[in-house]
Amino acid sequence: MPPMSKNTIIKGDIRHHASIEDPLTEVLRSGARQLLSQAINVELETLLEETNSLITESGHRRVVRNGYLPERTVQTGIGPVDVKVPRVRDRAPTAKGAITFTPTMLPRYLRKTRSLEALIPWLYLKGVATGQFGEALTALLGPEAPGLSSSTISRLKTLWEQDLDLWQKRDLSRKRYVYWWADGVYFNVRMDKASQCVLVIIGVTEDGTKELVAVTDGYRESTDSWRAVFLDLKNRGLEIAPKLAVGDGAMGFWGALAETYSQTAAQRCWVHKMANVLDKLPKSMHGKAKGHLRDIFRAPTRKEADKAFNFFLAAYRPKYPKAAECLEKDEEALLAFYAFPAEHWASLRTTNPIESTFATVRLRTNTSRGCFSRTTVLTMVFQLMQSAQSKWRRLNSPSHLAVVAKNIKFIDGIHPSKVAA
Repeated sequence: MPPMSKNTIIKGDIRHHASIEDPLTEVLRSGARQLLSQAINVELETLLEETNSLITESGHRRVVRNGYLPERTVQTGIGPVDVKVPRVRDRAPTAKGAITFTPTMLPRYLRKTRSLEALIPWLYLKGVATGQFGEALTALLGPEAPGLSSSTISRLKTLWEQDLDLWQKRDLSRKRYVYWWADGVYFNVRMDKASQCVLVIIGVTEDGTKELVAVTDGYRESTDSWRAVFLDLKNRGLEIAPKLAVGDGAMGFWGALAETYSQTAAQRCWVHKMANVLDKLPKSMHGKAKGHLRDIFRAPTRKEADKAFNFFLAAYRPKYPKAAECLEKDEEALLAFYAFPAEHWASLRTTNPIESTFATVRLRTNTSRGCFSRTTVLTMVFQLMQSAQSKWRRLNSPSHLAVVAKNIKFIDGIHPSKVAA
């Protein structure tokens, strides 16, 4: 999320709540607090603009900022949130009274909101996309509460779009990523182009911090689309290639990666591969086949993994040649993680850092009937990912990352100096 404006101060810790069903719900609730800050400040700016022409007898502006109202606590679905709302001063009140500022979303005596459960899906998955934003915000206060004006909503959307634009143009010359996770994320919503998908890259730096590297859209997951992503990263200064990239079987990503960051090793996602292999087996075989596939990537050494790999091919090729072929064609990419620290294996075998963040988003968009524009979807994804980023765990044993960055290959997950000893 972009930094909060200095004009509104909203603070509050995210506490464990019994109704939290998944990590993304917590992320979305955090996003609602950010929206509250932005919306209040947008409303304030609108009021100041509307009263800009009002002048006192001495020639000064009649309505000006005047500090903050006393802090108050609002009970919400995420627990108590302490809020400081900016106030204004009317230097020349009339017989009708002074002009004051009371945020639409936060009436003067509000102390408890309705559940945020109804607000969040609207906020990101419908309100931002369809112009029904006022209805989404009204969920905070109930059906009797007024929503924000259309002009305020439009300005708020514009601010978010500007945040995305600035982020997509940021300088990357000082960045260095050791690992990448990449995926093409599709949403079951009506967009400008049905074949568009959101291309996402998450990276980990040498100190173990996970960061959002790229968010853009492309034509499916084509080589041209991914090439454009990589060339844009290079043009903004990201010249040093990551040591390993983790992704699914989308050929476009791997082809473009080989062209632009040719020194990066490839690791295929085991979750996607298992699904692809099982799809070529009868359901009655899935339980046993899963066990045999897990024997491969859970093996403690590359030698034992090769043994389990060959066993699967020998056992399934006679009756299910397509399943065996699906596994065999990506052998090296599936086992690349053995050349990296064992402490990182659990993170390198799957694109889970991306999948887990978007699992609930996909679920909720399946029930949406709104028409999402290209810009709306990208803005939504960016806001979600920025909010999620603050809660991503550092990679285990980050001290190993500096070693990997020096092109030192581990042997079965162990530093070569310790193997020799």
